[in-house]
Amino acid sequence: MESGRNGFDASTSTGTDDLFDASTDATAVLSAAGVVVGWTRAAEALLGYPASEVVGRSAARLLAVPGDPARVAGIAERCCTGMGWNGLVPVQHRDGRRTDMDLRVSASFRIGEKECFLLSAREERPQWTVGRSVLDGFLSRAPIGMAVMDLELRYVWMNDTLERFGGVPRDQRLGRRLSELLPGLQAETIEGLMRKVLASGEPVTDYEYVGWSWADPRRQHAYSTSFFPLVDGADTVTGVCYMVQDVTERWTARQLLSLVNEAGSSVGSTLDVMRTAQELADFAVPRFADFVVVDLLEHVLSTEGHGAWLSDAGPAPARPAMRRAGMKSAREGCPEAVAQIGDEVDFLPPASDANLLVSGDPVLIPVLDPSDAVWVAEQPVRAARIREFGLHSLISVPMRARKTALGLTTFARSLNPVPFGPDDVLLAHELVARAAVCVDNARRYTREHTAAVTLQRSLLPHALTGGTALEVASSYLPADAVGGVGGDWFDVIPLSGARVALVIGDVVGHGISAAASMGRLRTAVQTLADLELPPDDLLAHLDDLVLRLSDEEADRDPAAASTATFIGATCLYAVYDPVTRRCTMARAGHPPPVVVAPDGHAYFPEIPAGPPLGLGGMSFEVTEIELAENSLIGLYTDGLLEGIDPDVESAMARLGTELARTATDLGTLCTSAVRQLTRAPQPDDVALLLARTHALPADQVASWHVPADPAAVAHARAEATRQVTDWGLGELAMTTELIVSELITNAIRYAEPPIRLRLLRDARLTCEVADASSTAPRLRHARSTDEGGRGLFLVAQLCHHWGARHTSEGKIIWAEQDIP
Repeated sequence: MESGRNGFDASTSTGTDDLFDASTDATAVLSAAGVVVGWTRAAEALLGYPASEVVGRSAARLLAVPGDPARVAGIAERCCTGMGWNGLVPVQHRDGRRTDMDLRVSASFRIGEKECFLLSAREERPQWTVGRSVLDGFLSRAPIGMAVMDLELRYVWMNDTLERFGGVPRDQRLGRRLSELLPGLQAETIEGLMRKVLASGEPVTDYEYVGWSWADPRRQHAYSTSFFPLVDGADTVTGVCYMVQDVTERWTARQLLSLVNEAGSSVGSTLDVMRTAQELADFAVPRFADFVVVDLLEHVLSTEGHGAWLSDAGPAPARPAMRRAGMKSAREGCPEAVAQIGDEVDFLPPASDANLLVSGDPVLIPVLDPSDAVWVAEQPVRAARIREFGLHSLISVPMRARKTALGLTTFARSLNPVPFGPDDVLLAHELVARAAVCVDNARRYTREHTAAVTLQRSLLPHALTGGTALEVASSYLPADAVGGVGGDWFDVIPLSGARVALVIGDVVGHGISAAASMGRLRTAVQTLADLELPPDDLLAHLDDLVLRLSDEEADRDPAAASTATFIGATCLYAVYDPVTRRCTMARAGHPPPVVVAPDGHAYFPEIPAGPPLGLGGMSFEVTEIELAENSLIGLYTDGLLEGIDPDVESAMARLGTELARTATDLGTLCTSAVRQLTRAPQPDDVALLLARTHALPADQVASWHVPADPAAVAHARAEATRQVTDWGLGELAMTTELIVSELITNAIRYAEPPIRLRLLRDARLTCEVADASSTAPRLRHARSTDEGGRGLFLVAQLCHHWGARHTSEGKIIWAEQDIP
C-alpha cells in the first residue's frame, strides 16, 4: 500500500519525538505593517535567508503565492484580540524551492511603540504510513466484521471476525451471495441496502437488524451494519464494503427497557386486583413467554383483614393458600394449565417452600426435566403437562410490594426454543415488581372502597316509610371503584300531624371521609326535623354544623388549614302535609325536585337554589306548592344527571320523561329509571328517592274553634269524645278527653287567641291545639304541695308522643296516641 501524508511506515527513520519538539522551530518577529523585526538562526536554516537579507523588509516576498490582504488582515485582527492562529502557509526557499510550513502566529504584543507578532514555523513533515502486512493483520483481527462485495454482491474478501459471526467458513462464502448463505439474517433487506449504496454512491451507517446465524443457532443476535462504496482512482464504483458489529447486549438492554416501559402503560390500568393480574399475563405472552400464570394469596383477594403476609412477620405457612388470578398461553384455551381462573392453587416450583413468597429470590430453571424425581413426587400433574406441551424453561418470581407478600408469577417457554437466561430473570423480576405495586394499590383501594360502601350503606335508611301520606321507593348506586364512594344520602322522616319530611343530600368528595360526613349530616337532619323546624331554618342550622365540621378538620390537620379545608354539601328538604296536600321545601345548592302530575305531565318547581352548605352567612328561601293526590315527586343527586347528559337541562328533561310512566309500580319505576339513565363507568354516586302523594280524607279530620273562655273547655272535651267514638275508637275516648282538656286549658290560660282544636285519624290518633302565642310549653315536675303544673306531665304519660311546632301564626301543641 502506498505511503501517504496520514499513513505510518514502520521503516521511516524519523522519530515520533520530533513531532512534539518545538525547540528547533524557525522563529521570527513581525511588526503590524508586515516588516520583519527579528530573525533567528533556525529561520535562516529553514529558508536559507540570512538575517541581513530579511530584517527590515516586508515578509510578503517570502510567500510562494500572491499575498491575500483580506486573509492577512483577518489573522492580524484575530491576534490583536488576544487569540493566536495556526495553519499551513506555502513559502519560497532562497534556492527557489516551494515549502509548506506549519505556521503559528501569537497574540500581539508591543516592543516599544510597535505592535508586533511572534511567528514560529516548521516544515510539514511526512506522516507515518501503514505497511501492507500491518494493514492486513489489522483488518483480519479487528473486532468488527468486515467484507468486500463485488458489483454482483458476491463475497470478494472478508475478515476472521465476520467468519466467526456467521459461522460459515470463508471458502464457502467467497464467490457467493449473502442470501445464498444466511437466509436467517434478513439477507434480502441487507442486499437491497447494498444495491442502494452502489447506485447512489452514498454510505448507509448503523443499520440494526435481528437474526439467527450458524455460529449460535439457538440464540437470536442483534447486529449493527454500515455500508459504503469502494471507488478506484478514476472515481468508478468497483464494489461495496460492509462492516458489522454484534450489538446483542446493547439491543437486549434497550429492548428490556422498552418492554418494561410498555408494561407500565399496559399493566395496572384499573384498580381491580384480578384485572391487574390478568393484564400482567396478557402482556407477557408472547412478548416474553409462551405460558404465564399469576397466583395470588387468598388474603390479597379478600376484602377483610390485613390482606397478606408481611415479610417481617415470621415464616409463612407450609403450603400457601393461593388462587389463580391471571393466566395466558400462546396456545388457545391454555391447555397447559392445571387450574383455571378462580381455582384454589398451591403451586411452588420444586424444591421451594412458602418462604419463597416472603423472602425468596426468583427461581430460574433454564432446562425443565419432567422426569426429575422432585417434579414427579411434588407436582405429578404438572410434570405430565410439561412433558405433553414441551415446556422446557421456567422462571417463578415472588410478587411482593411494600414488604407484603402477594403471590407468585410463573413464566414458561415451549414454542420459543430459547431457554430463559439471567437477563430474562431481571426482566421478569422488573415486570412482576411493577405489577405487584399495581396489585397492592388495587388491593388497598378495593378494601377501602368496600369499607366506604359498607359504611355508607349502614348509614343509609334500611327501610323507608311514608305512612299513609306517601308511598316511597328509593334506589342508590355507589360510584365505580375508580371514582370512589361519594357522600350521597336520603331519608324519609315521619313528622307530627301525619306530615312526612323528604330529604336528600350530597357531601363533596369521595371515600370513607365523605361517607362519615354524610352519616353525621343525616343524623343532624333527623334531630333537627324532630324539632319541627321549617325547611329554611333546618338548612340554616345544618349550614352551621357543616362550618363546625370544617373547623374540626382544620384543627385536626393544621397543614390542611392552609389550603382551606372545607367540607361542603348540598341538600334539599321538603315537608308534605296530606291534610292540605301542600309541600313546603327549601334547597341548599341541590338540584330541584321533579314533579309528575297524575296526568303524566312532568315539571321542575321553581325553588331558589340557595347556597351550598358550609359557606355560612347566607339565607335559604322556602317555596310551597300544592300537589294533587297521586302526584309523583322525585328527589335525586347530581350523579344521576351527570350519567344522563352533560347538558343539565337535557338531562332533567330525560329524567322527567322517564318518570312520567306513572302507571308503573313505584319500586319498579325507581329501579328502572336509574338503570336506564346511568352509564358506565359511573364516576359519582347515584341516589333517587320517589314519593307518590296521598291525601288524608276529610272524614278523618275534625276541627273546632275554641273561645278563650274556661267554660269552653267542657264543650271542646265533649266534641272530641263524640268524634273519637264516631271513628270507632271508643277505647281512646277517656284519654283523648283528658288530653284535650289539659291542652286547651293551657292554651286559654297561657296563650293567645285564636285557639283551634283538631283531631286527625291516621296511623295514629293525633290531637292538636293551635294558638297565636310563640311561647313553647315546658314540661315541669310539680311538687307534692303544688296545686297545678301537672298538665303536660299528665299528657306525656297518656300519649305515645307529644311536642310542639311553630307556625307563621303561632304554635301547635300536639299529642299522638297509638290506635289499638
